[in-house]
Amino acid sequence: MSSIDEIKEARIKKLELLKEKGMNPYPAESKRELSLVKAVEIFDDLEKSGNPKWLAGRVISIRGQGALVFITLYDGTAKFQALFKKDVLDQKKFGLFNDAVDIGDFIEVYGTFFTTKRGEKTIEAKDWNMLTKSLLPLPEKWHGLVDIEEIYRARYLDLIMEEDAHDLFITRSKIIKAIREYLDEKNLLEVETPILQNQAGGAMAKVFKTYHNDYQMDMVLRIALELDHKKIMAGGYEGVYEIGKCFRNEGSDPTHIQEFTMLEWYAAYKTLETNIEWTEEMIKHIAFNLVGKKSFKFLDKEGKEQEINFDGEWPRISFGELLKKNTGIDIDNISIEEIKKEAIKWGMSADEVKKTGRGNLLDHIYKKSSRGKIINPTFVIKFPGELKPLAQQNPDGTAEVAQLVIAGAEITNQYAELVDPQIQRELLLAQSKVKEKGDEEAMEVDESFLTAMEHGMPPMTGFGMGIDRLTAILTEKKNLRDVIFFPIMKPKNE
Repeated sequence: MSSIDEIKEARIKKLELLKEKGMNPYPAESKRELSLVKAVEIFDDLEKSGNPKWLAGRVISIRGQGALVFITLYDGTAKFQALFKKDVLDQKKFGLFNDAVDIGDFIEVYGTFFTTKRGEKTIEAKDWNMLTKSLLPLPEKWHGLVDIEEIYRARYLDLIMEEDAHDLFITRSKIIKAIREYLDEKNLLEVETPILQNQAGGAMAKVFKTYHNDYQMDMVLRIALELDHKKIMAGGYEGVYEIGKCFRNEGSDPTHIQEFTMLEWYAAYKTLETNIEWTEEMIKHIAFNLVGKKSFKFLDKEGKEQEINFDGEWPRISFGELLKKNTGIDIDNISIEEIKKEAIKWGMSADEVKKTGRGNLLDHIYKKSSRGKIINPTFVIKFPGELKPLAQQNPDGTAEVAQLVIAGAEITNQYAELVDPQIQRELLLAQSKVKEKGDEEAMEVDESFLTAMEHGMPPMTGFGMGIDRLTAILTEKKNLRDVIFFPIMKPKNE
């Protein structure tokens, strides 16, 4: 029998002891009157009044033995010390506490408040009850969870043992709340759109496929929110936004995960310039006022610590300028054959090159040669038009778009949205031909979307951002999985 099995068996015996003594080890309610953080805040009043109160939390430490036992409670808001004295507590209750309570259990404690000689705020127990009897131990305090995969699989243990991890997810929640508040102030309407779709659209990505048993038809999980949002805009709203899950069936690395949280918004009668201004304003507001910092550390691909500076006006550089600077490629004067050679030079296989369109070839070169070199927030503008078929097309063959890059990663995409149904059809038809040749990331023609556009859509600008990536940067985490409660993992036996 393993040590864990032995511990579990011993705790089950304690569970049975509680039942024998008439104490429910899993009651449906608690008598708790104050959170632990509230008890800390009003401690002076509690101590002066002498009035007893009920506190509750998880036992995270037990110190002492015999007639005097100190424990530490933690309820997710604060830690608080409790004292159990044999000559104060009912003898049977004191004995049961010693015999049945382990680190990891949830209990409630009734008592009065005092300050120890060491200045520790403390509740002196006059009564207690079990709220949840734990059957497995917590990780050892000083060793904790060191296997990163185990942290991702058992996040709840990480949250218990590591205060920084616990606080990180509070910060993530506050970031999302701040985004909502910002967009609500801009009078954008929060909407919900389907995750299950007949066909994918709104981005260039590989899809997850599924099947609708009742309708007997193939379906996919959405890769973006864009097309449904634009259909809603055709219905007469001036602005919409959504924060929701999207899915892309692609490779995994520290900056990519297949299930991620996306923010998209669309605003009628606004320009790309306004979009860029809002983006910089919103992210700076979150960084400066919520997180409280203007610079953030991160590790680059070589493992060197770099600093990102969010202060000052964020610069802009064109896609073409970047490629010319880092590769010598002049995208206005290069043949498709030369682009293919460059793509192979930058790591794409010959087979992939044959199946990939010009836009995605250039995008591959950009990602491999240039994007990773951008550290401070920078807007990359004027991408090749065929790479952005849902954006307004410029006469020079570029698209009216911007991409915010921070720490070598794409954080946002912003478009002056294309609303001309004839040009949109031509661009999507061109994409579908590339897809037929084997480019799995190319878009398809979506007739319902084109029909909505033919009915008329207002001029608008649009925005997309991965919330996980922004959160990772603002919390100085190197892996997206660090800012997601339960990231996708392979089965443990693999």
